[in-house]
Amino acid sequence: MAAVNNALVVGSGLAGMATAVHLASRGVAVDLVEIEPDVPALGSGITLPGNALRELRGLGVWEQARRKGYAFDVTGLRAPDPAGTVVAEFPDAKSGGPDLPAVMGMPRPDLARILAGRAAEAGAEVRFGTTVAELTQDAAGVDTTFSDGSTGRYDVVVGADGIRSWTRRVLGIGLETRPVGMGIWRASGPRPAGVTRTDLYYGGPCYIAGYCPTGEDSLYAYIVEGAQDRSGLSPQQQLATMKRLSEAYHGPWDAIRETLTDPSRINYTHFQTHLLDAPWNRGRVVLIGDAAHTCPPTLAQGGAMALEDAAVLAELLIEHDAVDQRLWDAFAARRYDRTKAVVDASNQLAQWQLDHEHGDVPSLVRRIAELVSQPA
Repeated sequence: MAAVNNALVVGSGLAGMATAVHLASRGVAVDLVEIEPDVPALGSGITLPGNALRELRGLGVWEQARRKGYAFDVTGLRAPDPAGTVVAEFPDAKSGGPDLPAVMGMPRPDLARILAGRAAEAGAEVRFGTTVAELTQDAAGVDTTFSDGSTGRYDVVVGADGIRSWTRRVLGIGLETRPVGMGIWRASGPRPAGVTRTDLYYGGPCYIAGYCPTGEDSLYAYIVEGAQDRSGLSPQQQLATMKRLSEAYHGPWDAIRETLTDPSRINYTHFQTHLLDAPWNRGRVVLIGDAAHTCPPTLAQGGAMALEDAAVLAELLIEHDAVDQRLWDAFAARRYDRTKAVVDASNQLAQWQLDHEHGDVPSLVRRIAELVSQPA
């Protein structure tokens, strides 16, 4: 008998939707609430390494995602010179197994819609424009009051509500989210024919300039700079700033730059990081995804870690017969060290760039690839 008959999931990101799919498809009654009014329709792209693709297959959405995305097995390094010279090409680790691509890019809104549709198909009740107003738990369950005045009682509550998690705050967890020291410009747009993989440019006026194809007709491009306060820029000024920074990068960037015309497709954010010490639960309320851990996307593992959290948590809630310390110990044993290794490595890569230090990047990348190639 499963440890839970019903569950509440707070947040509709990758961790939340994946948890809802896994539990609902195994017969658990799942309510998912999301404060936003609908599935996001805007956003740039996401880079999904093989271990994330393995999780999408486990969710039953791999074929849908594949049709929307753009897969590749090699990453290039280019110089910030007038030709955008290719200086290296290296095969990406097939961390999801030999029968899956090494990497796939896809538009974030498409992935969000696919997961939302799968959650509904599995039987989860998804409520947008609603969130949790109050949680009160006892030894047997969690009483919940929602923002619309409705109430519910659940065997477990999963806080998958992001880096600034309300669930984490209401649990009284004082986790420090610290800035890494970098800011990233992102833009989505059409894919020039010459962009068939991710290429990374190191150096020039910024730390990194790169791009990732996200579909037959789409890509997202990004430029990483030292963190600055860009909040006073208008959308048009943001567009002009990203275009100006991109002028140091050539090759395919010359074609990409010509497509940067829509200010609504530009966004700027700072890299941040945190990692919650184990355990990630307080009683019957547990945090997963960005609510528990976040890091700069230097290894492109954030989405994969969120999807893995969901899969492992759902597996344990189904296989165990009680929500007890054994369950939470098992969850911590399978998630904490693995996630910490990814967070630490991602932060180390960023710090080497900030310090202009030539660390042993190949060794670090290889170590993490070997780790995540083993199923969570």
